[in-house]
Order: sequence, then structure tokens, then C-alpha cells
Amino acid sequence: MRARIYQHPKSAMQSGHAGTQEWRLDYAPTVHRQADPLMGWSGGTETQTQVTLHFDTREAAVGYAERHGIAYDLELPPPRRIRPKAYADNFRFGRVENWTH
Repeated sequence: MRARIYQHPKSAMQSGHAGTQEWRLDYAPTVHRQADPLMGWSGGTETQTQVTLHFDTREAAVGYAERHGIAYDLELPPPRRIRPKAYADNFRFGRVENWTH
């Protein structure tokens, strides 16, 4: 079975970065999900896809996968760009946007 090691990104509704520092290991599905003929729900026989393991560091997650012989794909997070902003920029002379008041 193949696994994916990544850092969970923050949601669009979240302004802070809480809960995004831990690393996760998710198992990738090997069999396609099938629709149940009676209820129409999609499901499968693999229970490993429901497992998510949490680690404090990337090295711990990679070490776990290597110790247990799990093939993995490592996804590194993109670097964060912090754009400095100042409230005074709203009143700056020569700003590009029109003043609305």
C-alpha cells in the first residue's frame, strides 16, 4: 500500500495557522470505490484509507513509513510569503485604487 505524507493546509475560513504544523500520513486507496446497489452509497473494502496518523515532525513520519516498509510520497508545503501591510497604506499618496469616501 502507498501512503501520502503531508502537512494539512489551513482552510479558507481560518486566519491563523493552528493545527497546520503537524505532519499526516494517509493511505492511498488501491481499489476504486463502488456504489452500493441498494442504497447508492459509495464504499469499499479497504479500511486502511480511513486511517490518518499524526506526527510532530516530517522525520518522524518518514521514519515510521520506512520502519514499517510503507511506500510513501512526500509532499512538502510551499513556502509562506508574508506580505507586510500597514493601515497607513490606505491613505498613501499615489495609491493605485480609487478612494471611495
